[in-house]
Amino acid sequence: MSDFGLSPHPSLLLTAVPNIPDIQPNDDLAGLILAALGAADLTVQTGDILAIAQKIISKAEGRLVNLTDVVPSERAEEVAAQVDKDPRLVELILAESDEISRMRPGVLVVRHKLGFTSANAGIDRSNVGAADGEERVLLLPVDPDASAQRIRQAICDRLGVDVGVIITDSHGRPFRLGTVGVAIGAAGLPALWDRRGEKDRYGYELQHTDVGVADEIAAAAGLLMGQAGEGLPVILLRGLKLPPSEGKAADLVRPKELDLYR
Repeated sequence: MSDFGLSPHPSLLLTAVPNIPDIQPNDDLAGLILAALGAADLTVQTGDILAIAQKIISKAEGRLVNLTDVVPSERAEEVAAQVDKDPRLVELILAESDEISRMRPGVLVVRHKLGFTSANAGIDRSNVGAADGEERVLLLPVDPDASAQRIRQAICDRLGVDVGVIITDSHGRPFRLGTVGVAIGAAGLPALWDRRGEKDRYGYELQHTDVGVADEIAAAAGLLMGQAGEGLPVILLRGLKLPPSEGKAADLVRPKELDLYR
C-alpha cells in the first residue's frame, strides 16, 4: 500500500520549460532539456517530475517516416478503402498494432503493440513538418518506459538528483469527447497507485480503488503543453511526495481478459 505523504495543505506546482529547440534524430534530449531548464533559471530537485511530450522523444529516437517510402500491402489497401485513409498511413498503422478494434469511414482504432488502444496507433502528422517537400509522420517510441528511464538516468548522472519522468501522449476516449493526456512511458514513480484496503473518511475499506497516477500527471501537464503551436513539450512538476517506485506505464494497460468492451 502506498502513501503520498501530502502535507495538511498540499499543493502542486507545474511549470512549462521554455525554449525547447526543434528536436532532431539522435539529439541529446536530456542535455537539451537541462540546458533549457538552466536558461530559464529553473532548478531540478529530487522528487520533481518531468512530463515530456511523446513527439520530442520520438523525434530524438528517429521515429520519423517519409510516406513516400511506404509501400502499402494488399491488406492496407483494403482497410484504407473502408476507412477512407491514405493506404501508406494504414500500412504503418497495421505494422504498429496487434489488431483492429474499430473502423469506419474516417476512423481506425487499433490495439497498439504496446498494449493500449488508440486511434491510428498513435501515428501523428501534427507538429512533424515535411522534409525536402516529402510528407512525414511520426511513430510512437518503440519502448516508452525504457525511454523514460534513460532520460531519468541521464539527469541523475549529470545532476545527482532523482526525478520521475513521464512520457505523455494525447488519447481520445470511447465514451467521452475530447482528447486528454495519458502516460505511455514512466520511470521513477508509481504509475498505478493501489489504495485497496485503505479506509475512507467513514471507515469503509476500499475494495476496487486503483489510481492511474501517471495518467493524472500527464493530463495535468497537458493543460500547459497544449495541442497546437504552443511549443511547450516539457513540464516540470513539483509538490507530489510520491513513494519510491519503479512503476511503468505498462502497469496501466488493462489485460485483455479484463477488458469488458472488446
